[in-house]
Amino acid sequence: MIRPVKATDADCIAGIYNHYIDSSIATFELDLIDENEMLNRIKKINAKYPFIVFEESNQILGYAYASQWKLRKAYMKTVESSVYLHPEAHGKGIGTKLYSHLIGELNSMDIHAVIGGISLPNDASVRLHEKMGFQKIGQFKEVGRKFGKWIDVGYWELVL
Repeated sequence: MIRPVKATDADCIAGIYNHYIDSSIATFELDLIDENEMLNRIKKINAKYPFIVFEESNQILGYAYASQWKLRKAYMKTVESSVYLHPEAHGKGIGTKLYSHLIGELNSMDIHAVIGGISLPNDASVRLHEKMGFQKIGQFKEVGRKFGKWIDVGYWELVL
């Protein structure tokens, strides 16, 4: 089931996210975060934008949220989206369900554009974004450095 995030989810969400910090280029963070840091992030994001989780058998298998794209006022109808899945939840359609729900909520908020940034290569994330109707709009070369290598970031956009 998909539901709004709760404060009590912070520890589990931090655990999912820390997997990506520790073993993936999906995030450019380098230091693991704790429950309190994740709770602060959840509160900040959720004050203005949707933050949702996919829960099954009392276990969070993934989460998605939208956040501010840029600080300038003219960007107020554009958001950046993020989706992270528990490592054992890949390939089960959970990302698609989360993204569909998130996009529906953003539509009801009169958001105009959703931006997805993907560190490359990441075929699964590219497939998910394109399945949801996002189109690639650009790519920055070697803008992040993690695990001793330079990483490109591509940007996909969905105009609602």
